[in-house]
Amino acid sequence: METLVKRDGLFPSLVSRPLNNFFDDFITKDLFDWSDRNFATLGSNLPSVNLKETDKKLEVQLAAPGMKRDDFKVEIDNNILMISSEKEEENEEIRKKDNYVRREFNYQSFCRTFSLPETVDENKIEAIYKDGILHVEIDKKPGSVKKTLKTIPIK
Repeated sequence: METLVKRDGLFPSLVSRPLNNFFDDFITKDLFDWSDRNFATLGSNLPSVNLKETDKKLEVQLAAPGMKRDDFKVEIDNNILMISSEKEEENEEIRKKDNYVRREFNYQSFCRTFSLPETVDENKIEAIYKDGILHVEIDKKPGSVKKTLKTIPIK
């Protein structure tokens, strides 16, 4: 006959709670599942994006406060929209009198890509950075019709 051991996870309660939680997290969490992770907790800055499609254009709004217009690179290739940025900052403070040197640097980069529908006109794109938001508007080809949503009945 076996004795019952209470488990709060994979390991018996004989192991201390913090150590038990560490091993449970390490073993049970999927390191490659990034589906609903907050990128800020990973030390990365991935800006949020709003997408809007109208009859005449496709609009992309990318939230990136504190940046400058020249920090962005907007490209389109083969119906793929790429919005990227690389920003490097370096600050140095020297006080010879106190024999003091402080040097700080920061590097940020991101790249967001979006597959565009065939109906967009790659030659009619406008990008404006205003109030911390990058607005990218892509006109649609004249005469292109947006496909309507079709609901399929379930039998």
